[in-house]
Amino acid sequence: MQLRPIGDHLIVKPLAKEETSASGIIIPETAEKERPEQGTVLAIGPGKLLENGTRSAMDVAVGNKILFKKYSPDEFKLEEKEYLVVSASDIIAIIE
Repeated sequence: MQLRPIGDHLIVKPLAKEETSASGIIIPETAEKERPEQGTVLAIGPGKLLENGTRSAMDVAVGNKILFKKYSPDEFKLEEKEYLVVSASDIIAIIE
């Protein structure tokens, strides 16, 4: 099954974030239960439809790693995998 976002939305795979404590113990992301702030773009929509009938260009491409607002994405599961839907306006930066 393929996902094709509409408008200025993106399908993002959240990046797992592990932290190391001061004593060297690795704390997996599942221990924190915090919402992710980073992810890899899997699919992008065609862009926001403007009043003049054209579409705005998307600033990101498939495969980009992005930083987005913490509480902005919608979470969903498809075939036991977790994905996020992020609006282009909620993207803060592209991670290079």
